[in-house]
Order: sequence, then structure tokens, then C-alpha cells
Amino acid sequence: MTRLAHVCIESVDLDATEQFYARLGLSRQFDFRNLQGEPIGYYLRFDDVSFLEVVRVSDVKAEGRVMHFAIETDDIDGLRERLVAGGHAPSEKTLGADQTWVVTCRDPSGILIELQEYGENSMQFRGGTCLIDYTP
Repeated sequence: MTRLAHVCIESVDLDATEQFYARLGLSRQFDFRNLQGEPIGYYLRFDDVSFLEVVRVSDVKAEGRVMHFAIETDDIDGLRERLVAGGHAPSEKTLGADQTWVVTCRDPSGILIELQEYGENSMQFRGGTCLIDYTP
């Protein structure tokens, strides 16, 4: 079996990044420290096999940034409310062209996060072709 193990993101503020993702339900799995014992990053746990690796940097580099990643939830409204309560600015909930409910938000490093709630008509389950208005 092959599956996504983790996504690694850069952070200039490890504490703010951890607090943001804690609102989304992630918890710290383990830490990275340098040989002097200083924190340099950590793994956050989605579930038993999916993780987000966070590495401290002095400046987030555009060429190293993740375009976006998506987190699946079964309570998109509740997750959106937790972000608002934490002072973040998530988008309104919309139904995407793939028939999946979506809320977007940026983490403290500016990385775009899509929160997705799949439904019975979501293309992630049905397959097919999803037509979107997109020009690179």
C-alpha cells in the first residue's frame, strides 16, 4: 500500500503554528531539536498514519511553500467556528465543483488550507471529470 505519509511546511513561529493546527484537531506527536536542545520543529498528528511536519525557519521562502493542502473533516461548520473563535479569518462554506463542501483559511505562515467535507456526491468517491474555470 502507498499513501501520503506527511506534508512538511515552514514556520517562522512554531507556537502560533501549533495553536492554529490544534484548532483543526491536530496534536503534537513528537519534536525535533538540534544538538543544543533547541526546538526546530515537530510532527503534528492527523490520525494513526497521516502527519504534518513543521520546521522552523527564519523566513518563509516562496519557492519552498506548499501551494495548499486539504484536511478532511466530518464537521466543517464546527471547524470553521473554532477558527473564527481563535481569531482566524476562514472563508464562508461553499460547495466546490467537485461537489465537496469547502472552507479555506491561511495558517500563520500564509499556507492556504482547504477544509473539506465529503458528501455522497463528492467526486472523490464517484470519480469522473470535474469541470472548472481555470487559467494558469
